[in-house]
Amino acid sequence: MSTALASTVAKPRAARRWTDALALIVVLVGLWQILSEWLGPDVLTTPLHTVQRAVHIVSDVDFPQSLYVTSLAFASAFAISAVAGVGIGLLLGARRLAGNVMEPLMMGFYSIPKVTLYPVVLLACGLGLWAKIVFGVMHGIVPIALFTMNAVRNMPPIYARAARTYRMSPGDFARFVLLPACVPEVVAGLRIGFSLTLLGTLIGEMFASQSGIGRLLMIAMNRNETSTIMALALMLFVFATLVNMLFLAWQRHLTHED
Repeated sequence: MSTALASTVAKPRAARRWTDALALIVVLVGLWQILSEWLGPDVLTTPLHTVQRAVHIVSDVDFPQSLYVTSLAFASAFAISAVAGVGIGLLLGARRLAGNVMEPLMMGFYSIPKVTLYPVVLLACGLGLWAKIVFGVMHGIVPIALFTMNAVRNMPPIYARAARTYRMSPGDFARFVLLPACVPEVVAGLRIGFSLTLLGTLIGEMFASQSGIGRLLMIAMNRNETSTIMALALMLFVFATLVNMLFLAWQRHLTHED
């Protein structure tokens, strides 16, 4: 009975959420159209023209190769950021002293404009895939580690006491207690790290790459092709938004939010 009631209550909430999202999209598109007419197409293209340009770019014969290059670099960078970030966060969260020492250091590193470190990355990795991966990891790993570390620190102490009572090994404690208890906040960190890793990968492609979506953006910026810039930005925005919605839905499911 309670399950049926909860399902009945959840449906109107879900419908209202989708209605609000649709209304927000309509408002944003309307504002976009107004700004485009006010500033002119040389500054900001209209939504319709931007979508048409995006369709033209996607149908170009060279676009699949650019998409593959960017996807490979980004997927590799995000996988490394996620695994390493969660691992570092679990370790620093469990070792409070180490966490207190490392947290300000990580925040200090993250406050540095990553572009200033790009020459170092190029000297270490050269031009190619690894430079883009490293640049993406530099952007994404710190937020994931910090979210995970704070999740461990906020874990109820009873969990650790129960693990000690059952004499669990550190590996079993991390696998069966720490990670499951921290998953909702870890997912929140992954959601933030996803967008920042994508940003870092694209910036890496813009500065030193012979292919990829970032390279297409740089070429369009050099040629002052506003429509191409807007079309690529729209595609990246839609992709990042959809993936973030999936992460958010996963997080709500884990926290039992409707």
